[in-house]
Amino acid sequence: MDWLYAFAALISSILVLMGLGLPVAFAFFATNIMGMLLVFGPGRFDRGVTQMVANFSEAITTYALAPLPMFLVMGSLFFRSGLGDRVIHALDLAIGNLRGRLSYVTLGSGAVFAALSGSSLANAGMMGSMMAPEMLKRNYKPHMAFGPILGAGSLAVIIPPSTLGVLLGSLAQIDVGALLIAGFIPGLVLVSMFALLIWVQTAIDPDAAPQYPVPTASGWAKFSAVASNILPMGFLIFCVVGTIILGIATPTESAGLGCMGVIALLLVYRKFRWAVIWQALDDAMKVTGMTFLIITASTTFSQIFAFSGASSGFITAITSFDIGPYGILATMIVVVLVLGMFMDQVSMMLITIPLFMPIAKSFGFDPVWFGLILLLAYEIGFTTPPFGMLLYVALGSAPKGTTLRTMAVSAAPYVGLTLVLIGTIVAFPPLALWLPGMIAR
Repeated sequence: MDWLYAFAALISSILVLMGLGLPVAFAFFATNIMGMLLVFGPGRFDRGVTQMVANFSEAITTYALAPLPMFLVMGSLFFRSGLGDRVIHALDLAIGNLRGRLSYVTLGSGAVFAALSGSSLANAGMMGSMMAPEMLKRNYKPHMAFGPILGAGSLAVIIPPSTLGVLLGSLAQIDVGALLIAGFIPGLVLVSMFALLIWVQTAIDPDAAPQYPVPTASGWAKFSAVASNILPMGFLIFCVVGTIILGIATPTESAGLGCMGVIALLLVYRKFRWAVIWQALDDAMKVTGMTFLIITASTTFSQIFAFSGASSGFITAITSFDIGPYGILATMIVVVLVLGMFMDQVSMMLITIPLFMPIAKSFGFDPVWFGLILLLAYEIGFTTPPFGMLLYVALGSAPKGTTLRTMAVSAAPYVGLTLVLIGTIVAFPPLALWLPGMIAR
């Protein structure tokens, strides 16, 4: 079978089934069955089924995926227990009467939550429900209220621990620990860029975030609030990120330490409830089960793609273009940005990774560097219309009548800065690779 026919049949089947509303995992399974019939024929169809069944056990026993359920448990415990409320209160007290203070509080809290949950949707959902009503009540313009919520939500994709990063590392066979740590410095850079954006927006239009009287707090009160509510969260961040950076723990061990750290804080703050533990385990079980199904389907899809010749044919066709490696990289980023307008991040991963990783290897791209660039591109998809999921999460906390266009306009500057960061990492790879390189020594 000519590779182009196989390529068109497999990709179009997935897109059509997803467009009809079939869940991602089942869309891939249906496509896999069709692909096995086309590639192997009815006579050898049983071999394909045997391999697909074998992929189930491989997915479940993949060590690189072990941190995923524990990161999910850790984030769910943090949000469901109310520890997040204490962080927001402390930041609100510490910032004082700065113009746009609630936007800064939203961004700062979102950055802390990103380092504790790894979930963009949970991050944006919590910030939207807690901060958006207060900002709108204070007559913040929509872009000053919802922009920081959308920007803070997207940070969880790149700031470790990132559940999307764990999934990408597993699917693309990239060192998960190195990929997580590679996002640490770029994540801090992105937070700084977002904070600068808020300052510029308030400087250009002071009425966008009106100042209002706030109780004056003493330096000691601010210190006490930060010491009692934020520094303990720093302990959790150290358990997860610091132990990996120092080489004390693997990503799996650091995820376990993070879960233990959250439980310890629940005991200290007297917020430990068995109901909260059960809810966190239930949240993690649902997401982990679907993730394993998706990975199994993706593994089988990649194998069929290779057997059909579509993978090698596509790589040969792409590398034959005379636009150089960075031209190919730019093309791949544009493809991800376009797909991000129409599908979720996991779906994009499953479609693009089997295509992009062999191309990246053929050009000699560092896998961690390339993986981080892909993560940032996937991150943008969270906030691009018409199907950016964070846009709809933010709409859930907006007043009646707020449009998707308002959300998209609010997110546009944050998307632009993320693109600037991608360009910076492409031009200056040590920004992503220096910290993982230090750990590897």
